[in-house]
Amino acid sequence: MNEALSPASAPPVAKKVPTLRTHHGDTFADQYEWLRDKENPEVVAHLEAENAYTEAVTADQQPLRDAIFAEIKGRTQETDLSVPSRLDDWWYYARTVEGQQYPIYCRVAAERPAGPADTLASWTPPTVAPGVPVPGERVLLDGNAEAEGQPFFALGGATVSRDGSLYAYAVDNAGDETFTLRIKDLEAGEDLPDVIERVFYGLEFSADGRRLYYVVADESWRPHQIRVHTLGTPAEQDEVLFEERDVAQWTSLDLSSDRRWLLVSIGNSEYSETRYLDLHAPEARLELLLGREERVLHAVDLFEHDGAAHVLLVHNRGSEGAKAVNNMVSVAPLAEFAKPLAEQHWQTVVPHDDAVKVESAEVTTSHLVVSLRRDTIETVRFAPLTEALAALNPTAGGRPAPSFAEPAFGEELYTAGASVSDYRAPVARLSYTSYFTPPRVYDYVLATGELILRKETPVLGGYDPSDYVAERAWATADDGTRVPLSVLRRASVRPDGTNPALVYGYGSYEVSMDPAFAIPRLSLLDRGVVFVIAHIRGGGELGRRWYEDGKKLRKKNTFTDFVAAADWVAAAGWADPQRIACMGGSAGGLLIGAVLNAAPKRFAAAVAQVPFVDALTTILDPELPLSALEWEEWGNPIEDADVYAYMKSYSPYENVRPADYPTVAAVTSFNDTRVLYVEPAKWVQALREASTSGRPIVLKTEMDAGHGGASGRYEAWKDRAWDYAFIASALGARELLA
Repeated sequence: MNEALSPASAPPVAKKVPTLRTHHGDTFADQYEWLRDKENPEVVAHLEAENAYTEAVTADQQPLRDAIFAEIKGRTQETDLSVPSRLDDWWYYARTVEGQQYPIYCRVAAERPAGPADTLASWTPPTVAPGVPVPGERVLLDGNAEAEGQPFFALGGATVSRDGSLYAYAVDNAGDETFTLRIKDLEAGEDLPDVIERVFYGLEFSADGRRLYYVVADESWRPHQIRVHTLGTPAEQDEVLFEERDVAQWTSLDLSSDRRWLLVSIGNSEYSETRYLDLHAPEARLELLLGREERVLHAVDLFEHDGAAHVLLVHNRGSEGAKAVNNMVSVAPLAEFAKPLAEQHWQTVVPHDDAVKVESAEVTTSHLVVSLRRDTIETVRFAPLTEALAALNPTAGGRPAPSFAEPAFGEELYTAGASVSDYRAPVARLSYTSYFTPPRVYDYVLATGELILRKETPVLGGYDPSDYVAERAWATADDGTRVPLSVLRRASVRPDGTNPALVYGYGSYEVSMDPAFAIPRLSLLDRGVVFVIAHIRGGGELGRRWYEDGKKLRKKNTFTDFVAAADWVAAAGWADPQRIACMGGSAGGLLIGAVLNAAPKRFAAAVAQVPFVDALTTILDPELPLSALEWEEWGNPIEDADVYAYMKSYSPYENVRPADYPTVAAVTSFNDTRVLYVEPAKWVQALREASTSGRPIVLKTEMDAGHGGASGRYEAWKDRAWDYAFIASALGARELLA
C-alpha cells in the first residue's frame, strides 16, 4: 500500500550543465554538479523551490506531524535534571525547563565530609528534583541565552580548569561544526577577552589553568593541529603544539584518567599513533608513545601506580604475527616505550577473544574498567587494578587472570556503559537502557559490586513497557551469512502478513546500532508499524570482522544484508510485502540509495537523512570535507582503478536507472559539513527523471542547520515527527491502534 500524497504542481527541474569527470579511462557526465555552488543565488532559489514543492506535496501530513509531535512532547518530562556527576570539589549537572529549547549547564559545591574523602557518602550525589531550585547552584552556561537571536546553537565542548575557576566552551551558530571558543571567569560570571574562532572539537586546560589546548581543522574540515593558547594573549600568537600533514589522518586530544597527561591521537580506522605531554612539567614537550609506522590500531590511558607511570593499551597488536582483530588489553611501564617495539614487554590483562570485542578501557585508583561487546550487546566489566598489574611484579610468577565482575541485567537486548568522572571515586557511573527501558543511571560501587539506582528517565502519558516487545531475529544473506535483527512491535501485533513495517540500518565505520529507548519511535509502534533494526555488515555489532566484511571491496555486503532483512520481515509474516519502508541517515543514507537501486520494488517508501548518495564524486576530491579520511573506509578510487570501478558500481547517484522507485524523501541541511546538501539535491533530480512509478520524490533542506538537523529539542522533535509522518502516511498507518 502507498497512500497518494497531496496533489501539487510539477516538481522543480534543475537545469542540466554537463560536468565531465574522468578517472582510470572512465568519463562520467554529471548534469547537476553545478548545484554544489552554495553561493550561487540560483542554487539557493532551487532549494527553496524544492522546499515549497515538498511542503505542498506533504501538506495533508501536517495533522499527523502535529499529533506525533504532541505525543513526543506529552511523554517527555520537559523540566528535568541529569544526575549530578562529581569532579574535584563540585557536582556538575544539566537541567532543562519546559518551553526552553536547550539545556542549562550548572554545578553546586560538594560538601566536605567529616571522614575520609574517598567514602561512598562523599560520592553520593545531592538530591535534586525537577523544577525545584538547587541550593547553591551556579550556572555555567545557559544554552537558551546563548542561542537567543541566533539561527542555530550547538555546544561543541566545554571544560573546567583544575581549580574550578574557569570554564572554556565552544559554540556553533551556523550548523557547520566550526566553533567559537570563549573562556568564562566563573567567579565574576563574565567571559574573558580571549576569543578564538574556527576551532574544532576537543579542548583541555593545563594543570595550572593558564593555558588551553584545543584542536583546529583545515579547509577540508580535517582536524590537523593541536594548538596552545596562553590566557590573556592574542589568539594569533597561539603555539602549534602538533600538526598532522597526512590528509588521511584524523587528530584529536584527550586527558588521561588521572588528568596528568595530555594525550594526542592521530590515526584512521586501521592504525593509529599516540603522543603525550606531562602537564605537571611546565617545560615538557609532546613525546611519541607509539608511532603509526608500527601499524597498530590502539587507544591508551596513562596512570601512576606505586610511584611509577604505566600505560594501559587497548590494541590489535596480537602475538606471533597474528593480529588481535577484536582487541586485547595490555599494560606496561611507560619506560618500556623508550625501546623499539619488538623489545617492549606488554603484559596481557584481557586476551583476545574471537567472540568478544573490547571497545575501551580506563582506570581508577582502584579498578580497571573495560567496555566490551558480546553477541551484539555492549556491556562493562570491572577488575581490581592490583590484580591487573600483578604480572608486572617480577616475583609474581604465574598469576591468575584478573577476576572481572560484570553487572547482571534482566533483559536480552540492552546497552550498558560506564564512565568515571573522577578517577579517585569509589564508584563508576553506569548508564543502562534497552529498547523499552528508559535510560537509567546507576552508581556501581567498585569495592562491592553493588548497583545503586540514581535515576530512571520518566516517561509520561501512561507509558507501560509491557505494551511492547523487542525480540532478536536472524535474516540470511545471499552468501549464507546470518544477519541479526532487532524486531520491535506493540505486543498486540501478530505476524499475520498485514502489518506495515519500517526497516532501519546504518552499516558503516564499525558503528553499532545498539539497543536504546526512544520516545518518538513509540508513535510508529502505536500505529501498528513493526520497527526492524538491521545490524548489517559494516557496523560493529558482531566484532571487527563484521565491520571488515562491509567496507572497501566488500561494501556491497552491507546492501545485500539489508535487502535480506526486508525479505525476512515479509517472509516471517511481520509485514505485508507491499507495506515495507526503509530509512537511514548519512552513510545509512548511502545504504538507502543503494538498496533502492538494487530492489526498488521491495519498498513502499524511503526516508534518506543527510544521505551520502554521491560517494564516488566526493571521495575523488580530497579537497572536500573528510574525503581523504574516507579512503580507509571505502578505498582510494583516485589511486586504485579496482576501487574506482567497485564504488562506481554501487554509488547511488551514478546507478539510478529506469525503475518503479517508491515514494522517497531526502532530508538534508544547507550547512552540513559531513555530507554536503548537493548530494541529495543531485540524487533527487536523477531519481525523478528515471522513476517510472509516478510516486512523489521530495527534497527537504533545513537552511539553518548542520549534519544533525535543526538545533533545539523541540525542533528535533518536529524533524522526527516529519520523518515518521512521511513513513506512516506512505504505509497507510496514520491511525493509532485500537
